[in-house]
Amino acid sequence: MNITDPQNYINRELSWLQFNTRVLREAKNKHSPLLERLKFLAIYATNLDEFYMIRVAGLKRLYEARITESGADRLTPLQQLKEIRRYLHVEREELERLYFELMGELDKEGLKVRNFAQNDRRKKADFKEYFETHLYPMVIPIAVDSTHPFPHLNNLSFAIAVKLQSNTNKDEIKYGMVRIPRMLPRFVQIEDNNYLPIETIVGEFIDELFIGYKALEYVPFKVTRNADMEIEEEEADDFMELMQEGLKARKKGEIIRLEVASNASEELMIFLNSHLKVHPDDIYRCAVPINLNALWEVIGNKNFPHLTFSPYNPKILAPMDLEANIFRVLDENDVIMFHPYESFEPVVQLIQAAAKDPDVYSIRMTLYRVGKNSPIVKALIEAAENGKQVSALVELKARFDEENNLHWARALETAGAHVIYGVPGLKVHAKIALVVRKVGDTIREYIHLSTGNYNPATAKIYTDISFMSSNRALTKDATKFFHNLSGFTHRSRLDTLYIAPLQIKQKLLALIEAETKAGAEGRIVLKANSVVDVDIIRALYKASCAGVKIDLIVRGICCLRPKVPGVSENIRVISIIGKYLEHARIYYFKNASPQIYFASADLMPRNLERRIEIMTPAINEQVAGRLFGILKLQLEDDTQASELQSDGTYTHLDGTKNINSQKMFEEIVNSESRLDKENSRMKKLAQRMLKES
Repeated sequence: MNITDPQNYINRELSWLQFNTRVLREAKNKHSPLLERLKFLAIYATNLDEFYMIRVAGLKRLYEARITESGADRLTPLQQLKEIRRYLHVEREELERLYFELMGELDKEGLKVRNFAQNDRRKKADFKEYFETHLYPMVIPIAVDSTHPFPHLNNLSFAIAVKLQSNTNKDEIKYGMVRIPRMLPRFVQIEDNNYLPIETIVGEFIDELFIGYKALEYVPFKVTRNADMEIEEEEADDFMELMQEGLKARKKGEIIRLEVASNASEELMIFLNSHLKVHPDDIYRCAVPINLNALWEVIGNKNFPHLTFSPYNPKILAPMDLEANIFRVLDENDVIMFHPYESFEPVVQLIQAAAKDPDVYSIRMTLYRVGKNSPIVKALIEAAENGKQVSALVELKARFDEENNLHWARALETAGAHVIYGVPGLKVHAKIALVVRKVGDTIREYIHLSTGNYNPATAKIYTDISFMSSNRALTKDATKFFHNLSGFTHRSRLDTLYIAPLQIKQKLLALIEAETKAGAEGRIVLKANSVVDVDIIRALYKASCAGVKIDLIVRGICCLRPKVPGVSENIRVISIIGKYLEHARIYYFKNASPQIYFASADLMPRNLERRIEIMTPAINEQVAGRLFGILKLQLEDDTQASELQSDGTYTHLDGTKNINSQKMFEEIVNSESRLDKENSRMKKLAQRMLKES
């Protein structure tokens, strides 16, 4: 057994590409309605934008710095860049095939996305009127020559490059571009069910933008820039100001990808790249509309409900009841919820009730991604304005949410809350809230812990564990945690909860080691978004060699290579991609006490070593049973699951049991909700009968 052999590890970036391929595969899923399938094309495109902005940009920096190795697989940055480019150029053909297939099927249903030229003469007249009234005042024609420099293009800018000929001198050829502002729709909706890519309308009337010239050719294009901000925290006097400067710099990062329409001539390509200077292998010629992430504009059409999944309404299960006093419920019960099957509303209610309750002294929370119209932050503002002590750690380094978090941080400060802008050198990714309340002559504390963000919008599409309790051991640790955040000490240990970077990794390694010693009697099940940490992987390899049966449920990146003889024969890895985004982290160890944990942390070095995270033991038997039930059902999924093979590819499971775990969770919670309502009805009936007697 050689667990350090580079061949036993899958490259992180190539594993991510496999993940996005599984996302793309869902666009083929004939069991899903058409608009749901189209949704996965939009998700795939959004994922790929972020991958280039962060991961490919990072590899380019490593290459320029002459770093030769960057992971346990020992692939150099240049090797990774070459393989990424090869993989994506091949996969683009599959993306385009799927796009045209879906557009053909949607066209049959009466939902049409067509270019200008594909419409009849009458409609073309309507488009001309639309151009003159809606687009002509908004788009910006830009000449590019010796006196007109090529303009700066912000990250993800979408524009049209044009080749022009003078109307008076046929030998006079000019080049320019038309900028399309972000506030304009990507797909222009003409009539209820007809859409046109905006560039096909603008392109048709370019002559009206460049008076005296005729358009010989136009091609849409999009640039992607390095968007990974480097923040030197130790040199900053004002962290908020530093983040604002970083956001501005993100718009000006190096251009690392160019997407351009496949019909672009060599002349226009030379014109574009003489200014953009993109590596030839990072230029992608597209036969489909650029910016497929904007397909949400089409997916949102309300006239085709039969082409989407039937809406699912999250339920509120016992003992939670929005009419009950939530603090009294938590005085008597630990409550675990599984979103989005169960409603996020009780979490919002906890903070809103605390804001209004005259007996509440303080509310403390960590805020990572809260959304643009956050009822939770509004409740915190109300609490601060009501004179309560509100302390919020707003993580300004939450990637792509920095601007939104800056806004909320200022609003909280204005209301009188104590705002902490992260921790130097560490990103705070823990999800925790603590309410301190007077109960009679004593002080009682209430805690909320979660694997997901305090964001009601994402709580409807991300699967996450949410837990509320007044357990003294947990609330005492929570108080210590918040004291550490607001003070100078960020590296003290907790007693019942586990925190990163000090405790979680060490605890997980100890738990894996204990199962390893149990040999064939050992059992490990880990559910996470990503498995990257080399120490964790090597510990799992050792456990596998000792005979421990190991199941990993990993949505995204997995650098562990399963089914390798003499190394990982006892390890099975599956990934579930479906209607909801799997986001919960649950860790089970058969011979431990307690046996099961949930965490904000993935099994990645950044989570375990460079972030402040929380892992919670299921010390309540009912909570432990619920968590284990989630793992058990997902391990049986043979409809939405794919299994990782030893060569790094995934095989979609087409089993005989026909178990779709996400659909079954909906059915289970619906059934429990109906039972709760019946029990409530019977209880009220019994109370009324007793009263009447």
